[in-house]
Amino acid sequence: MEEKKNIRLAELINTKNPSEVYNNVKKFFCDNYDKKSFETIDKTYHLISNLFEGKFNGYKECNTQYHNFNHTVEVFLASMRLIDGYNYINNKKLSNEISVNLLLAALFHDTGYIQEMWDNTGTGAKYTDRHVLRSISFLEKEYKKFGIKSEDIKIITNIIQSTDLENGKNKNQFVSDEERLACSFLGTADIIGQISDREYLERLLFLYYEFREAGIPGYKTEFDIIKNTIIFYEKIKIRLIKFFDDAYMYSIYHFKRRYGVQKNLYISEINNNIEYIRKILADNTTNFRKKLKRGIFSYINF
Repeated sequence: MEEKKNIRLAELINTKNPSEVYNNVKKFFCDNYDKKSFETIDKTYHLISNLFEGKFNGYKECNTQYHNFNHTVEVFLASMRLIDGYNYINNKKLSNEISVNLLLAALFHDTGYIQEMWDNTGTGAKYTDRHVLRSISFLEKEYKKFGIKSEDIKIITNIIQSTDLENGKNKNQFVSDEERLACSFLGTADIIGQISDREYLERLLFLYYEFREAGIPGYKTEFDIIKNTIIFYEKIKIRLIKFFDDAYMYSIYHFKRRYGVQKNLYISEINNNIEYIRKILADNTTNFRKKLKRGIFSYINF
């Protein structure tokens, strides 16, 4: 396959189009595993979509603008890309069972932001500091509706916990090396999926309002979240390497396998975003908001 140079991540799959993401994830999965194994993922995907749209009995529509369904699908896709890349270079594939549970965990991982119908105070953002536990509670309460087996709840729960930035990775908690790897994959996908987005910097302003409602310290103004992202990224790099064992590297082999691209497009886009933040911070001649007008944000006033 001829190498494609200077291609951007967003040109491959439009993560703003959930159906496009779903179709590609299904294709990649079925290239690696039995098509029948995708049935639970298929059912879960559509029910989680309904949940975020307010069409799941007992729950309100998602009202957090950063942690929304778009974020869920970008993590869903990134997780599949890591599986696909891993399988490409290893004689022994990640097992069918662990791959299914990993993708289910990706779909469930931020359901904790969704409010129950009785909850009429604020938005789901108020649950920021405990949304992971709420996501697990939602899984434990509703798993039968998704066709998930009770014996899989524990492993899906362990994988979801990898997205909690307050937790380290206790390697003794995993029952197998595969489970440990799946946790590294989702923890990695949750990070690279969002920070690589072309409109990540604009979306940070939505995150600011979520943090403010949740009472997260250190963010008194919108500019604080732009400024603190540099510090956050330095910490995240350590997490990607130390806690998640450089799992992000497997995406290189996915891009090579599927598109003939010989580089990690996730990391390239993340570096572009961080470099742009540095330029914003270095230029105090104009309001930083004027430099954040890409994509749909070109006409949104925060």
